[in-house]
Amino acid sequence: MAKKGTVLVVDDNKGILTAVKMLLETYFEKIITLTSPNLIPNTLRNEDIDVVLLDMNFSAGINTGNEGLFWLTEIKKTDASMQVVLFTAYADIDLAVRGIKEGATDFIVKPWDNTKLIETLQYAYELKVANKKGMKLTREKQVVSKESGMFWGESNSMQQLRSLIEKVAKTDANILITGENGTGKEMLAREIHLLSNRKKEMLITVDMGAITETLFESELFGHVKGAFTDARADRPGKFEAANNGTLFLDEIGNLPYHLQAKLLTALQNRSIIRVGSNTPIPVNIRLISATNKNLQEMVQADQFREDLLYRINTIHVEIPPLRERTEDIIPLTEIFLSKYVNIYSKPSLKLSNNAKEKLKKHPWFGNIRELQHTIEKAVIISEGNTLEDTDFDFPQKKDAQVKEATTLEEMEYNMIKSAMDKYGGNLSLVANQLGISRQTLYNKIKRYEL
Repeated sequence: MAKKGTVLVVDDNKGILTAVKMLLETYFEKIITLTSPNLIPNTLRNEDIDVVLLDMNFSAGINTGNEGLFWLTEIKKTDASMQVVLFTAYADIDLAVRGIKEGATDFIVKPWDNTKLIETLQYAYELKVANKKGMKLTREKQVVSKESGMFWGESNSMQQLRSLIEKVAKTDANILITGENGTGKEMLAREIHLLSNRKKEMLITVDMGAITETLFESELFGHVKGAFTDARADRPGKFEAANNGTLFLDEIGNLPYHLQAKLLTALQNRSIIRVGSNTPIPVNIRLISATNKNLQEMVQADQFREDLLYRINTIHVEIPPLRERTEDIIPLTEIFLSKYVNIYSKPSLKLSNNAKEKLKKHPWFGNIRELQHTIEKAVIISEGNTLEDTDFDFPQKKDAQVKEATTLEEMEYNMIKSAMDKYGGNLSLVANQLGISRQTLYNKIKRYEL
């Protein structure tokens, strides 16, 4: 697939610029980065830009997003057809709506999901091209083109799960999803939302392990201006953002015990109180939670509140690990193979029978996520038209060493692991070395199971 389009990325964090450029170079013809928005006008005059990925905040200590909205307006004055995607660490739905009303194409929240970022920018590029040709391109095109929806497979366990989900999705019952890392718990949560009566409203995802204890209430319940030092404006929390929609609490087993009571109170009262306020705000949400931990055992060990478990566990569903549904391995492999042969321009690449047998015998302790990364790597390093069993090397996890990277994920893994080794696991020093926030570092440590 030929790379097309020029993307301008504007962010004052050099580490973010480097990571985003490395990611996007595979998909776009040219990536230009700027650390200061003051350089935007001159760049737009001298370069043929298709899409701008624009950070919302540039001045230290200011996080209102007003700078991003100002430069959005300036870009639109220069070129009304320019596609601008807003880029922010502050998941403020009101700000997102305002930005889109003022001409932004979409809104991406840091820490970002690589697939969503790529798909959003690709859609923005397609929209720019369509506008040039006088064509009409609707958002449905993106929905059709991207790989979305739950892969149910052929195994009995997954078909039984599908039957249950189709029954409970249309209700407002709270659902707890359990399963090992990499089994697709977040994807299942999204599928439940799409099948529900709330599908036209927002699905808001919260990683409970990534929220610091000091910001827990502010992130979930919001705050009012002046509630604390950096509270320069009223800000709704995740509960309000998900009002009339679905709230997905991922990794809920990581929520500290002393904060669980605050979550329970909000769920029981169906209302929240913003930090710094005394006024209850009613919220109408459908709750989906997920964890890879055994919450019942945590209750017995006084690590998880039993009353909270009952509240989130009206319906409990568990996604079986991939090794227990081997009949789904090859169909999933074919899906990933089809995806990556297009991305890396190797359309004639096929999978041999010996390779299929080897893949079916592997235990896949990393589940679907491990399978996806394995197929991507094999496609990248392949030299012929057929992937053989010898193209798949499965070293023992304990023996795996940092080696030369062949994918963006491996490069990222190696950089993080090296920094953690250097600083003895001190996350503040590691985050500073890599030029990312502690929260972003935490998410990546969890993703790579470091």
